[in-house]
Amino acid sequence: MTVLPHTPSFRLDGKRALVTGASSGIGLGCAVALAQAGAEVTLVARGADKLADVASAMRAQGDVVHELPLDITDLDATEGAVRARGPFDVLVNSAGLARHTPALQTTAGDYDAVMNLNLRAAYFLTRTVAKGLIDAGKPGSLINVSSQMGLVGGPDRAVYCASKHALEGMTKSMAIEWGPHGVRVNTLCPTFIRTPLGEQTLAIPERRAWIESKIKLGRVGEIEDLMGPVVFLASDASALMTGTSLLIDGGWTAE
Repeated sequence: MTVLPHTPSFRLDGKRALVTGASSGIGLGCAVALAQAGAEVTLVARGADKLADVASAMRAQGDVVHELPLDITDLDATEGAVRARGPFDVLVNSAGLARHTPALQTTAGDYDAVMNLNLRAAYFLTRTVAKGLIDAGKPGSLINVSSQMGLVGGPDRAVYCASKHALEGMTKSMAIEWGPHGVRVNTLCPTFIRTPLGEQTLAIPERRAWIESKIKLGRVGEIEDLMGPVVFLASDASALMTGTSLLIDGGWTAE
């Protein structure tokens, strides 16, 4: 009799996840998705009150969540908090910042703010979570929320694109180093998503027209469009994926 293969599980029961930027937008959607798939989720964001509201709403639907008010640009505080609560089987590094200006008008302050959060904080947090897994001899899935702009360019986005292109390179290199330990590292690369951050651009008519002309499916993304993909990357369903980018871009980069 033919032995049939079995679909790997998308469930995350028994897994512990850490999600940054979890109080709104993409981070919130990822946290909810992982919890609904069975993970115990630690929510990280700077604003304690908003984080408490999110945690309360998630607990009301039966999710197992913990709150960790934290500014991840404070590297020492972040490392101490994560090591004390780890190891985490899953990381979703979703905290991010955009300050869009023409390159000729970019200030050093804007450059530093974007790079400090999008790249520097992401680098050291990913390293801290990986070290916890490797020290414990456990596999894991580390997911950095990048962007389609980590693979292409766009007007007024030189600094943002630089941060996300760098994040892509960082992810590939970490995947190579930690693959022998069973620690996978990938990026999730969304197109423009309807979030408070995304609305900065979507509110400008000519920019929205440009965006909709580039997205082959003819619409901007919603938070729900990312919830299935993040569960996929976190779960055993993506067990042979590391050092790569999962594009959720409506076809933007197809050309």
